[in-house]
Amino acid sequence: MKLDGIVAFVAVADNGSINGAARLLGVSRSTVSERLIELEHSLGTKLMIRNSRSHTLTEDGNALLERARRIVAETNEAKEDVARRRGEVSGPLRLVVPRAFGDLHLGPALYDFMALYPQVKVTADFDDRIGDLGTSFDALVRISPVPLPNLATEELAFSRRTLVAAPSYLDRCGRPGSVDELQEHQAIHYLDRGPNDWSFEAEIERVVAHVTPRLRVSSCYAMRDAAIAGLGIAWLPTFHSFRAIKAGKLELLNIGVDPDITPILIAFHREHGPSVKLRALIDHLKLAFGSPPYWDEGLAIPRADIVA
Repeated sequence: MKLDGIVAFVAVADNGSINGAARLLGVSRSTVSERLIELEHSLGTKLMIRNSRSHTLTEDGNALLERARRIVAETNEAKEDVARRRGEVSGPLRLVVPRAFGDLHLGPALYDFMALYPQVKVTADFDDRIGDLGTSFDALVRISPVPLPNLATEELAFSRRTLVAAPSYLDRCGRPGSVDELQEHQAIHYLDRGPNDWSFEAEIERVVAHVTPRLRVSSCYAMRDAAIAGLGIAWLPTFHSFRAIKAGKLELLNIGVDPDITPILIAFHREHGPSVKLRALIDHLKLAFGSPPYWDEGLAIPRADIVA
């Protein structure tokens, strides 16, 4: 058996498709297929039943999978041990990053990191749906207050979510000064966030605004742009809205509540701690984002104890 065939088998099993495995491994779809076929020939058995949409493990494939995962993990650990001993920041680094945050902030910082360390090769999957590392990824960036089980985490920065609206909308419909007044306004909601109600921290308790959406979308970009267009009030992270706020296209609203603060975490397998290259990336991202993060600099973010 060749190691690249085992790696390809694990990648397809964990990603559910040859396309996903090819994207992760940085090779063509045909290369992944060839490696799988060669592995099956060397073992004398079918490991997967393949069709145009899915790849289902056979009984032999299921029997091999956990051992194959251990082989891949042991190989990666051996490579990392050599790199750690030599102090090298090099080799492959596989990341999962929330799409919008990756496009706006992590991507540019990552590209600077790669310029500093030309021997690092990165696969970055900008995907909001992946919630586990498995054996396919080295690190997972998430904006979430919910702990990630069985993973070690470090905080890279934090996200503040605030109420914003266009001056044109506020001139037309008025500026809400309280949670109760907010309920009379038009709202722009994120489609997958559950109930339409907004819940805020106000001094020592949480308060709820029952707001009916005029627009519901599955993109924070669309929420921001709809707010700029004057369609209503949006509750957005400042890392989305800060440029529009500084340009005067959006206005921060003060209704006597605190911003919703959520940590931006990077998670990795806890067994051996972050690798040399991952440690270097974490330190680079923390420095690039700053504390407080650069997207909050110069913003007069309202607080519950300061009411206009």
